Amino acid sequence: MVLRTSRFFPEEDVVSAHVLAMSRAPELGFLRCIVSATTPFSREECAELLVDAPAVLAAHHPGYEAICQRRGWRMFSTLGRVYVNSRAREQLGWQPRHDFASVLRSLGADGPVLSSMARAIGSRGYHRSSPAS
Repeated sequence: MVLRTSRFFPEEDVVSAHVLAMSRAPELGFLRCIVSATTPFSREECAELLVDAPAVLAAHHPGYEAICQRRGWRMFSTLGRVYVNSRAREQLGWQPRHDFASVLRSLGADGPVLSSMARAIGSRGYHRSSPAS
């Protein structure tokens, strides 16, 4: 079984997918799944995401811009890919607990950006340049 991780919030979701995969592998056999936060976007919105991602996101989550603005963040103008976790949810029975909406709720309540695990052990963002270790 191959689990391809992409965007997920907090780490316990990806851990729960791996635990399910280990327990279900004998009955399911070979399977490739994307393990990510569930996207709010539909297939029909993909073309518009290439043109105006903030507008598409605002249709799903009105008010996200104000939350991001308070932190000095801005949405990418376009999104070139959307990760779909439906196979992991359908085949493994995986139900991620966190998604963009849950992160917005936390941020809207001035909650932490990082999960408790990331805060405890530290985090190194893949999108940031960092000194060689």
